[in-house]
Amino acid sequence: MGNAARRRPVTIGALVLLGLSTLSANAEPQHGIAMYGDPALPADFEALPYVNPEAPTGGRIVMGEVGTFDSLNPHILKGTTPWALRFLAYESLMGRSYGEPFTLYGLLAESVETAEDRSWVEFTLRPEARFSDGSPVTVEDVIWSFETLGTEGHPRYLAAWDKVASLEATGERSIRFTFNAPDAELPLIMGMRPILKKAQWAGRDFAQSGLTEIPITTAPYVISDFEPGRYVTLEKDPDYWGKDIPFMRGQANLDEIRMEFYGDASVMFEAFKSGALTTFRETSAEKWATQYEFPSIRSGEIVKSEIPHERPTGITGFVMNTREAPFDDWRVREAMVQAFNYEFVNQVLNGGRLPRIASYFSNSDLGMDEGPAEGRVAEYLAPYTETLLPGAVEGYALPVSDGSERNRAGTRQAKALLEEAGWHVGDDGVLRDADGAPFAFEILLSQGGFEPQTAQTTADLFAASLSRLGIDVTITLVDAAQYKERTDAFAFDMTWYMRALSLSPGNEQYLYWGSEAADEPGSLNWMGVKSEAIDGLVDEMVSAEGPEDFQAATRALDRVLTSGRYVIPVWYNPVSYLAHAADLHYPETLPIYGDWLTFQPDVWWYEE
Repeated sequence: MGNAARRRPVTIGALVLLGLSTLSANAEPQHGIAMYGDPALPADFEALPYVNPEAPTGGRIVMGEVGTFDSLNPHILKGTTPWALRFLAYESLMGRSYGEPFTLYGLLAESVETAEDRSWVEFTLRPEARFSDGSPVTVEDVIWSFETLGTEGHPRYLAAWDKVASLEATGERSIRFTFNAPDAELPLIMGMRPILKKAQWAGRDFAQSGLTEIPITTAPYVISDFEPGRYVTLEKDPDYWGKDIPFMRGQANLDEIRMEFYGDASVMFEAFKSGALTTFRETSAEKWATQYEFPSIRSGEIVKSEIPHERPTGITGFVMNTREAPFDDWRVREAMVQAFNYEFVNQVLNGGRLPRIASYFSNSDLGMDEGPAEGRVAEYLAPYTETLLPGAVEGYALPVSDGSERNRAGTRQAKALLEEAGWHVGDDGVLRDADGAPFAFEILLSQGGFEPQTAQTTADLFAASLSRLGIDVTITLVDAAQYKERTDAFAFDMTWYMRALSLSPGNEQYLYWGSEAADEPGSLNWMGVKSEAIDGLVDEMVSAEGPEDFQAATRALDRVLTSGRYVIPVWYNPVSYLAHAADLHYPETLPIYGDWLTFQPDVWWYEE
């Protein structure tokens, strides 16, 4: 499996969810569940369509991560956890198909049943489901997991739990959730929560757990070794209960997954070049094109693979904290957007190779159209027209500079907006408000964050542009622990921000930018937005009765978010870059998601 640039993802229609017509009306147990219509795979499917069911097992993969960790529990707010543990070391009742947005198939549960109006959902556990210690997964474990995560877990679990009216055992292996609010996505969300072993946590404080407890889970991999802040090793459980079920066939093929931690991205890259790591995900198009000619590449020991995808761009860039001045004024935020010289920055960092993020859901059928809102999208926006910012209804587009360093047109536009907002340049060249206070703010960056060098270089270039407007910018680098502490408490003016979005957005949108999350410590609503329109449009998304309404509501939400000017967007890449040992392989068939969060190592295998 060498260069895969020629491969394209398997697309089931334009989008599966847009090719189906109504909510599934299941009234009896099913092998899977879809948001709209029925799952594409039959009950007797042998494997997911994008895996290699004949993949050999064995071998190892060594991945790198910038940062550190002080916890092995990814389900609580306290501590910093290796990000992959949440996905690799835990299982849920249902498993997600990356070939079908909004579709789940049985994993710990052998079947799922839901009311026609989605007011309740019932799961039946597989009798063979086991934890890594050999004990069976029980209804009691499931109930305890949901109650604990919903009351003591990370804030991402709380909103959905508030919509559960009751949770009860309906049989020796069956559990029913009854909901107190209309939300068609809730049955799927319940199917995706991690299931933990109740007995392990008896007499222990789940919310304060860190490194003292290695979780007992049902997943194919168990933590076999770790050193705080340095590495975590996962080994495949030789007695893994689910190796023969159809959903897992062709997955979890590797015997060992090791995560090495580094304080600096450049050190991690050198470790990869020297052979300490066997895979490296590159995020810089310029670096991919110019710095991958080292000896192991030339010898063929390392190969370069390009994985195309059709996911929404999500949003990446500098987020502004709107809880306080000056970024509580949309004109100031628009001035920041105008002052950011994207074309010049993209040329410096990416050789001008990457397109800009146009909106939160761009690069997909869920993204807003150019120009004025029309049809169903306009209808969804209509109740909020008095509160929407310019561009939401009539259309909004990011500025395009001439590519020169000075960006005169953007600077002029930014200056005019700032003057309109009450900021003026004094005789000393400093931008000040009516009280004489200077316009000064801090860009907070993490030394151990994702793309730390890219973020810092981008911040430096942005600060230079802002200095021409008389704005004083301080760039502060802190370690990963401090960064988490400050962002959890929203103690920043501006910071580097990334939110990946899927083809099946739903209740997580409340956590990203819902009003209730704005003041919830640890939430992902870093910008602090409180918008009746955003809340209402997310309500419309999750309660949509058909794919047309769902698409229109999402496109309307995309307009409100983008025209809100909460984030200064940078670039996205429709192709993922993976350099890896030639002994590591992945399937020829790629799903619409391409390189999803755990594409590597989920469906990869080792073969010399």
